[in-house]
Amino acid sequence: MSDPSAASRPVQAVVLAGGQGSRLRPYTDDRPKPMVEIPGTGTPIIGHQLSWLADEGVTDVVVSCGHLAEVLQKWLETAELPVSVTTVVEPEPLGRGGGLKYAAARLPHPDQPWYATNGDIWTRFSLRDMADFHAERDAVATLALARPRLPWGAVQTDGFGRITDFIEAPPSTFEINAGVYVFSPEFAGLLPHRGDHERTTFPRLARERRLAGFTIPQGSYWRAIDTAKDLTEAAKELAALGR
Repeated sequence: MSDPSAASRPVQAVVLAGGQGSRLRPYTDDRPKPMVEIPGTGTPIIGHQLSWLADEGVTDVVVSCGHLAEVLQKWLETAELPVSVTTVVEPEPLGRGGGLKYAAARLPHPDQPWYATNGDIWTRFSLRDMADFHAERDAVATLALARPRLPWGAVQTDGFGRITDFIEAPPSTFEINAGVYVFSPEFAGLLPHRGDHERTTFPRLARERRLAGFTIPQGSYWRAIDTAKDLTEAAKELAALGR
């Protein structure tokens, strides 16, 4: 029996891979951030992302390139990829929202929903479940939400001010934007031609109650690769998970 919700799940995605990754130097001196490999995996971040997207039913991906675009484009041209990939390079800096709009214009099915992900996210969870969540709430945009572990230890106290426990790197009590999205077809038309959609489009949709947040399930892997320490931690975590 066919799954009726499958018809509303995206088969296309945008990967935003244009960041300079200055905090990841020297790794990003000769390659863009998404081309940095997690130690021990032999695969760049974007290779993992494309594999994940393919596993979740995506067939077409637009990769928005920027810093050292030619390095990323050459890899995409020579690698065996599980999806059809188109690359775009902004003619001039358009900001995050403008860049997303520019890339979305190259999606093969403008009348259908789409995923998007930042190019420095290393994660695994069910995009199909997130797409169903998005459709059930009739949202225009849905953000994946994560609770990253704090880089410090935490202290628990009782009501009298006595310390009762120490917790190493606890998860944050707040959820953050995890850099993975589901967008309805009309979302592209709401993006600015230039500027940051997180300061314009998202707040507007939130006020209109058309923005949803999908919490990444507990136990699913998620990490943003921003610094060399993130690379080291990711390698440890993935090794512990047997991946």
